[in-house]
Amino acid sequence: MNRSLLAQRLLALFAAGALLFDFPLLRLWQTEATLFGWPLLPLALFAGWALVIGLLAWLMETQPETPSDGTEDG
Repeated sequence: MNRSLLAQRLLALFAAGALLFDFPLLRLWQTEATLFGWPLLPLALFAGWALVIGLLAWLMETQPETPSDGTEDG
């Protein structure tokens, strides 16, 4: 993955995270409903946070594709 593509993906992840934690979408989870006795808002915040962290780790740890021209360094 070249640096330009990585930068674009990181910027898209930032924008998605900013939208995910913005008020209009968080308002969807502000209800009296619970899941296993826990209110939905903290669960949604934690799940969204974990998703963003997981996607960031996946993007940063993805190895760049190597050209398959038959030569290897090493």
